Amino acid sequence: MFIDRAKILIKAGDGGNGAVSFHREKYVAAGGPDGGDGGRGGDVVFVVDKHLNTLEPFRYKKKFLAENGKPGSSRRCSGRSGEDLIVRVPQGTLVREAQSGQIMADLSGDEPIILAKGGKGGAGNQHFATASRQIPRFAKPGTPGESYELQLELKLLADVGLVGFPNVGKSTLISVVSAARPKVANYHFTTLAPVLGVVSFGDGETFVMADIPGLVEGASEGVGLGHDFLRHVDRCRLIVHVVDVSASEGRDPIEDFEKINHELENFDAELAARPQIVAANKCDMAAPEQIAAFRAYAKGKGYPVFEISAATTAGVKGLIAEVAAKLHELPPVRVYEPEFVKPEPLPGAARAFHITLEDGIYYVEAPWLDPIMATINPDDYESLQYFQRVLRESGIIDKLDEMAVKEGDTVDISGFQFEYIH
Repeated sequence: MFIDRAKILIKAGDGGNGAVSFHREKYVAAGGPDGGDGGRGGDVVFVVDKHLNTLEPFRYKKKFLAENGKPGSSRRCSGRSGEDLIVRVPQGTLVREAQSGQIMADLSGDEPIILAKGGKGGAGNQHFATASRQIPRFAKPGTPGESYELQLELKLLADVGLVGFPNVGKSTLISVVSAARPKVANYHFTTLAPVLGVVSFGDGETFVMADIPGLVEGASEGVGLGHDFLRHVDRCRLIVHVVDVSASEGRDPIEDFEKINHELENFDAELAARPQIVAANKCDMAAPEQIAAFRAYAKGKGYPVFEISAATTAGVKGLIAEVAAKLHELPPVRVYEPEFVKPEPLPGAARAFHITLEDGIYYVEAPWLDPIMATINPDDYESLQYFQRVLRESGIIDKLDEMAVKEGDTVDISGFQFEYIH
């Protein structure tokens, strides 16, 4: 199944906590603190896999979590860093931050891109020893890894896009000029997904052609299949507009041509202004006056016209030669620049808290305190001093004072209760 959009959640690994440990060795008295640092959390890295041509792998798997860093240990041993998570996507995948819709990355090249960075490991207690504090019984927790909800959108990388109404011969044309083998039949919507083909010309030169299916009147507003596939024309440097000049479907070729161009313009005015070559197809089935009328119309609009029969390959070689020559004059395939800027946290947001008074107990809600409390030893004076300093620097103590807390009142932080002391 061809899937070209997906929404996923990525989460880099959290940093490991620093360790609280003291050196113990026979004949060595008071060895001192030797708690190691926590390991770095793994990054989430996106890479292009040229064997993929759809976002189907993301149809069911929605969460991608990198490994957390390991905690530090004794003897100044640092924890192992978490492994990076590699996410493979098709070439041409646009990655947007889901909430803002801003582009974070365009996976068009071969370079891997880190989209979520792992958290830093926390410092072990070996770093907190001083002349006046020789037995630190606390360490720092690791920082959390970055997390984003992403919208993936596949925009195929092709030099040339074939557009036109269903059953005008686009699939036949790409099958005779490349090794692509799309389904070809005498009914509408035989092609249900964009088809890429590599066209060779000259001395080993090539370009990529895409058969864009499903364009009908109203495609830019969601009619037919075109609403889903118009985005794949977006990167094409050149458009080859295939028209059935024989009117074998009972439609007017000129009206067909105008309707498709109208849909392109409705979708993106810049796309409609892209260079365009007209392939007047099925000339072997058309009357001379039909060909002459359409040729006069298209040339009057300033478009180069090539009279071809994809089924018999008549005129196809000249069309491809003109396409190749035109591509030499055009800039490379469009690559989108990242526009997402990581928002700066609001002042105090990183250490936000909420305090409520219930039945004489002051309940402090501060999720960021949980990993810090995991490294605190409540039976150690210096450890509690460090904890008190964190509470004061974060503004929690000032807020308790505002709420008229009295000495001896009970304060509860994540289930840890203690008597308040000024």
